[in-house]
Amino acid sequence: MNSQQNPDLAVHTSAIPTEGLQEESDKPLERNVIVTALSEEAQLKLEVIQSLLEKSDRTTYGQKLKEAAEKLSVSVRTVQRLVKKWEQDGVVGFTQTGRADKGRHRIGEFWENFILKTYREGNKGSKRMTPKQVALRVQAKARELEDSKPPNYRTVLRVLAPVLEKQEKAKSIRSPGWRGTTLSVKTREGKDLSVDYSNHVWQCDHTRVDVLLVDQHGQLLSRPWLTTVIDTYSRCIMGINLGFDAPSSVVVALALRHAILPKQYGSEYKLHCEWGTYGKPEHFYTDGGKDFRSNHLSQIGAQLGFVCHLRDRPSEGGVVERPFKTLNDQLFSTLPGYTGSNVQERPEDAEKDARLTLRELEQLLVRYLVDRYNQSIDARMGDQTRFERWEAGLPTVPVPIPERDLDICLMKQSRRTVQRGGCLQFQNLMYQGEYLAGYAGETVNLRFDPRDITTILVYRQENNQEVFLTRAHAQGLETEQLALDEAEAASRRLRTAGKTISNQSLLQEVVDRDALVATKKSRKERQKLEQAVLRSAGVDESKTESLSSQVVEPDEVESTAEINSQYEDMEVWDYEQLREEYGF
Repeated sequence: MNSQQNPDLAVHTSAIPTEGLQEESDKPLERNVIVTALSEEAQLKLEVIQSLLEKSDRTTYGQKLKEAAEKLSVSVRTVQRLVKKWEQDGVVGFTQTGRADKGRHRIGEFWENFILKTYREGNKGSKRMTPKQVALRVQAKARELEDSKPPNYRTVLRVLAPVLEKQEKAKSIRSPGWRGTTLSVKTREGKDLSVDYSNHVWQCDHTRVDVLLVDQHGQLLSRPWLTTVIDTYSRCIMGINLGFDAPSSVVVALALRHAILPKQYGSEYKLHCEWGTYGKPEHFYTDGGKDFRSNHLSQIGAQLGFVCHLRDRPSEGGVVERPFKTLNDQLFSTLPGYTGSNVQERPEDAEKDARLTLRELEQLLVRYLVDRYNQSIDARMGDQTRFERWEAGLPTVPVPIPERDLDICLMKQSRRTVQRGGCLQFQNLMYQGEYLAGYAGETVNLRFDPRDITTILVYRQENNQEVFLTRAHAQGLETEQLALDEAEAASRRLRTAGKTISNQSLLQEVVDRDALVATKKSRKERQKLEQAVLRSAGVDESKTESLSSQVVEPDEVESTAEINSQYEDMEVWDYEQLREEYGF
């Protein structure tokens, strides 16, 4: 069946609408928006959109529309309008306010407890009671209580939905796994997800790299975290994120962004092959960690057009976890600062031997993945390398996604205030951005790629949305590249040096001040010191007295007064006294 037979299906199963894509522009008139918070109602709508993104035929899609309408307690036509609004506005269309009690049971606590209790009591031991039989008992109880508006069968189904879903999950524990050359994985919803081609199902996971790193000045830091995104069909590593940030939805988003975008590397990486993988998945399959269950990741999936699934059991993660052991055995164990996976068996000289920086490790890792891992043959791939299988397994050539559409994946730093002239200060760097002068005094949000913070994206917070303003560039670093960890290391070194200099100058000033106060003499003591200086200069005291008895002319009186005033202002040190006091 082609998309012309079902225009609705063609719209819902597409990746990202290609209409209206144009060259990026920094002008704030574009009104690029990122949703930062969703209400419970909006989150429910987002789950409905996620379920409708999966490819299906006309009959299955119609059934999904009905199920979505029941879940939202609206008509099918309302769901279609909701999908159309999502296609036009993205997740932003979900932020409109609605009824506060939308999506909640409005039957009262009594009826809700009665339905749940009746179903549980009816399924104890060998008894089996269906939801329809529960609805009959609700009607009987309503006649007994003379309630003219009891819950109907659809309401009973909504109340029992979590219980029924839990039972469905428990029916099948093991995954079908490999069936010949086809892999099938089981989701937490109880569905068997068949992996049929490249970019169909991606998996993601984290690990702590067993290598100690140092900063640019040789100071020992810690072990970094590695996040990988893997194509399940080809076992090809699509993208990574390497850094010191612990696993979170932000770290997952950065790894996704790297996997989705085409990758370009400079000559310093010394690559012989190209990291040619890019595109976007249709399904994103992960474990049940908090970082993968976040609303942030759900918003990214809804905005970019893929469905998020959680693994049913830990054993389902072999595809994404196995490469970590390969990396440890073939790469990390050969590097200085390797600690080993067992803390008790850690080499004694691991800290002393550490000398790699985060950027150097990233260069070694990228070269290994591009030139060796993706170019190697997997045991299940036959005679094809992982990259060749990914390339041959593509149903169509992926359409590159503009970077601006992936801004939602970028890390957000704490907010900053725009200074006069449109300047921003971040990580001891001064940034200048076009159009920012008109927002002087306002507080803005910054988004950036931690691998290069010489360029940052500036957003303005408006209610629950971030509206793009412009790019800001680090002054004097327009042609350079500076990673976030390098900037933080430089900041720490500057702070340490600044504190040392300040402490030294403070202590020296106190010592000098105390010495000056202690050696300050009174006027009489200064006069005695002056006379001693005169005697040491060979001036005879008798001559001094005869001179003083002579008649002095007025001009001579003035000159004598000037000389005396000069002597009064002069400070003379007693060398003998200084030697006694300070041990000169």
